[in-house]
Amino acid sequence: MKAKIAIATGDPAGIGPEISLKAALDPAVRAACDPVLVSDAEVVARHAKACGIAIDMRAIGRIADADFASGKINVLDCKQPDAAKLDFGGTNPVAGHASIAFCAAAVKAALAGEVDAVVGAPQNEISIAQAGIPFDGHPSFVARQTGTDENDVFMMLCFGGIKVAHATLHQSVRQAVESITGDRVARVIRAADRALRQMGVAAPKLAISGLNPHAGEGGLFGREEIEIIGPAIEAVAAQGIAASGPFGADTMFRIKGIDAFIVMLHDQGHVPAKMVAPDATIALTIGTPILFSSVAHGSAHDIAGKGVASPKAMIEAVLHLSKARPRVAAA
Repeated sequence: MKAKIAIATGDPAGIGPEISLKAALDPAVRAACDPVLVSDAEVVARHAKACGIAIDMRAIGRIADADFASGKINVLDCKQPDAAKLDFGGTNPVAGHASIAFCAAAVKAALAGEVDAVVGAPQNEISIAQAGIPFDGHPSFVARQTGTDENDVFMMLCFGGIKVAHATLHQSVRQAVESITGDRVARVIRAADRALRQMGVAAPKLAISGLNPHAGEGGLFGREEIEIIGPAIEAVAAQGIAASGPFGADTMFRIKGIDAFIVMLHDQGHVPAKMVAPDATIALTIGTPILFSSVAHGSAHDIAGKGVASPKAMIEAVLHLSKARPRVAAA
């Protein structure tokens, strides 16, 4: 059986519904999995018409009613009556409320085991803020929706066949260095191992970076590798996780046969991602009970409703999760 992937269509005033439709219609996606859009059916129909996308849509009230044999586009109809009336390309609290409702419904379906994974189209944080909804990115949102401690949730970038998880992310370098503890390093390693198993990798192999240049050069450039990162690697290895390192972050990505790399700082992972695949990088939220992926670009209000938005990153996000089997991994 194919994996069922819920695609939350994101900001109804942005390109989210367009690229969600294009991804759901893509032959490679349809061959790899069974996609279900999570949106207001009228929002989807309006974007399809504006963008010149021919669709045969089936609005459903529950995932169990989806029809994947007919070639129809299944839309889990999360009704937001005012969202379909919005102008393209503007910020509005109605849009913010609707986009969060779509995402929450998709996460709920994944928690219930009705879908195997979720892909989220771009949100618009201004519209969400105007709606009075706390939101500082998909990882913390998914953590709250799944009842997961936000400290146990991490981001994994996927680009050009490479996967990179980050021990720290959006904080100052000083704060990031202070927050790198043995416990935190072990937690991100375990989260990456579990996520890879959920995506069908039977025995993941992980390479872990150091914090300092040349991984500290035996203590000459810092002792975090000796006192924090190395012992964390040894601890998870004793639990049966194939983790090795610490390696210098500037050379680590050349190691062959690695399923995912784990870095200590934001730029150690984001710089190679944006050099190798600036328009096709996807972001996985790992560490929660569900698999959740989003694209690494925004809602692009300037081209919304024009039919010119590229679905490349959205397609990649769906395909990355097409082998998802989280219930098997959880067992």
